[in-house]
This record gives sequence, C-alpha cells and structure tokens, in this order.
Amino acid sequence: MAGCAAPIPTGLSDPHEAQNREMHRANVALDRTVVRPASIAYGSVVPRPMRTGLGNFASNLSLPGAVINSLLQLRPGDAAQNTTRFLINSTIGIGGLFDPATAMGATAITTDFGETLHVWGVAEGDYVELPVLGPSTGRDTLGRVVDFAMNPLRHLPHADQRDTAAGSRALSGLNQRYERRDLVDSILYDSADSYAQSRQIYLQNRRFQLGRGAQPNYFDPYEDPYADVPAR
Repeated sequence: MAGCAAPIPTGLSDPHEAQNREMHRANVALDRTVVRPASIAYGSVVPRPMRTGLGNFASNLSLPGAVINSLLQLRPGDAAQNTTRFLINSTIGIGGLFDPATAMGATAITTDFGETLHVWGVAEGDYVELPVLGPSTGRDTLGRVVDFAMNPLRHLPHADQRDTAAGSRALSGLNQRYERRDLVDSILYDSADSYAQSRQIYLQNRRFQLGRGAQPNYFDPYEDPYADVPAR
C-alpha cells in the first residue's frame, strides 16, 4: 500500500485563485468579527487547566476516527497505538480530561481520510479555500467530508452526547485560536498578502505531514511567499 501512495507535489495548483481569494476575505472577516473576539474572551475567562482539559477531551474523542483511518491505510501499529491511548485516557484520564497516555509512551498519531486517500494514490488536486475551515486541497476536502460521515461519534445514541462531542471540538478550536493568536494574527493581519502566506504555510505543513517527517523539498525556505502574487 505504501508503494501506491501519491507522490508529494513540488509546486502548487490554484486555478481558482480569484474565487479562493474572495472566500479568504470572507474567512478573515469572520475571524475578525467573531472567531478572534470569541477566542480571546474564552481564553481570558476560562482558566488554562480547564481549557487544557477540554482540549484533551476533544482530542480523545477524535481517536476512534484516527484508528479507522490507520486501518484503512494498512498501518496496524498506528491503530494499536491510538487505541491504547484512547483506552488509557478514557479510563485513567477520566474520560480524556487528562492525558496520562503521553507520559506512558502512547503519544497521539494524527491522521485523517485525506491521508488515507494519499496512501491510496489519490493526487492532491487543486488548492481551495473552504468557508470557515480555511485552506485545503481537493483531496483533503473530500477527506473532510468522509471523516465527518464516518465519525463514530455521529452515531452516538443520544443527542446530548453528540452535542457534547461537537461542543468540545468547538471550544478546542477556540482555545487553539487563542493560544496561537500571535502567529495567526501575524499571518492574517500583518502580511502583505495573507492569502499567499496562508496558502504556502498550509501546503508546506500538509505535505510534510503526509511525508511522515521527511525533509520537504517542494518549497525553497527562503522563497518570497508573495513572488507569485499578480501585480495590481
């Protein structure tokens, strides 16, 4: 299966840049008016230990989906490690609020159906900016849809359980926005072209992740991120 994995691209394909830029502007406006203020309020009011616990809880809930994807990728070792982590944190960690698994050597292995498609040989596709969710690619957009559809938590028997799972993910997202506010603000509000900057950062990080830590060679680290910006 590893031999079928799609090659890591060395450039970018953004044929719908005009539309993507429009969506990027809408996402930045949403961040400015809603997400950023909400994250600052959340981070300022809720103590860090509580925010960390809720983040741990949300991360723990994502593990069953990661296990399924690891099995689909024919990576049983990854599936076993995430299963062990889920069992430890769900029991000793009191439902995932605490993270004793990391101290015991069962660190999280993050994966998704976008990576599964990569392992199956599906090409990256064009770059796309999604509403609310932000940077993505054609392959990863399909992966997000499948991850949502096959998420075991969507099939919990009670609505309050499903609402708790969704709420914890939303609060975890606000906490990440708060913790990374300096970096995110510098990209969205201090860059000469936040669209080009966020596109490059996303593709670099995603390709590095799919390469499982291999040294990236698809972008020059000293490349001007605005070099491809059309003259206005």
